[in-house]
Amino acid sequence: MLQNLSESVHVLPRVCQGLVGSIGNTPLIRLNSLSNRLGCNILGKAEYTNLGGSVKDRTAWFLIKDAEENGLIHPNEGYQIVEGTAGNTGIGLAHICRARGYECVIYIPDTQSIEKIQLLQSLGADVRAVPAVPYSDPNHFSRLPLKHAALASKAVALQQFENVANSWGHFRTTGPEIWQQTSGKIDGFVCATGTGGTLSGVGKYLKETSGGSTAIWCADPPGAVLYDYVKHGAVPLDRSGSSITEGIGQGRVTDNFIFGEKFIDDAVRIEDGQTIAMVFHLLHEEGIYVGASSALNVVAACKLAQKLGPNSTVVTILCDSAQRYSSRLFSSSWLDSKGLLKDVPLDCRKYLKD
Repeated sequence: MLQNLSESVHVLPRVCQGLVGSIGNTPLIRLNSLSNRLGCNILGKAEYTNLGGSVKDRTAWFLIKDAEENGLIHPNEGYQIVEGTAGNTGIGLAHICRARGYECVIYIPDTQSIEKIQLLQSLGADVRAVPAVPYSDPNHFSRLPLKHAALASKAVALQQFENVANSWGHFRTTGPEIWQQTSGKIDGFVCATGTGGTLSGVGKYLKETSGGSTAIWCADPPGAVLYDYVKHGAVPLDRSGSSITEGIGQGRVTDNFIFGEKFIDDAVRIEDGQTIAMVFHLLHEEGIYVGASSALNVVAACKLAQKLGPNSTVVTILCDSAQRYSSRLFSSSWLDSKGLLKDVPLDCRKYLKD
């Protein structure tokens, strides 16, 4: 039986005003097994605890709020929100559109997990899965919303990749939350980029608030271009390689990345094998069930902490739950088809299906 019950119960400090009022103020979790092993503090910002299930809930709300404040859309007046997304921003938008009275149309690459597509449909979004093509192709998933909005009445394309309301939102919320949660004792921040909004917004805030002392790193999967862009100042002409990660790993430099690029000190490339091993380490050792982008971020955070030295504190983003990728990440046959089954530790094979 619990003793000193009043001391053991965590009481939330406020009542949230609807769905959008709940977005943000997510926990910062010390990853004990990794922190203890490295003699550092590896901290994960648990963005998967947002009600829509990912860090992109913030992006979705920042974009909608910006459009409302600029008079482009108005709640409950028949407006249509159109966006191109790898999934999570769309899921956040679908939640908020239900709460605010907007129709939601989502263009998504047909390579994304079936779990994300089905969830979007369950939330009432009009989901249009399209072939995955290079950004230069006019039928790229992020270009199609602009065509759609130009032809439809009362439709607005939010443009998460280029609209820097995305980065400003992270500058005004995610960065200050991390600073407050660490009491300003943060030596490094690192995360991968989809739109670039999280890295740029948080990086700008932490770099400016710390007087330049917080190291900011970009993490990139194989086949993405930002590692070379940060390291060498140019996008490689010969782009090779690919990754099993979804929603991260850009093939171009977005306006949201440019927003904060001068605050980024370095970049690190994380191979898929390291990412998969970390997915299972986090589940097995920490009880944390997150997707590949989160695991990649944690690998990068460990590398940054090792660079900074003992007792350093490094924060990264735990983007979303593995539930949205379970048919892939926890399938032995799928992992084997990608040459990654060997990277699942033997004592973690019990988590696999088929």
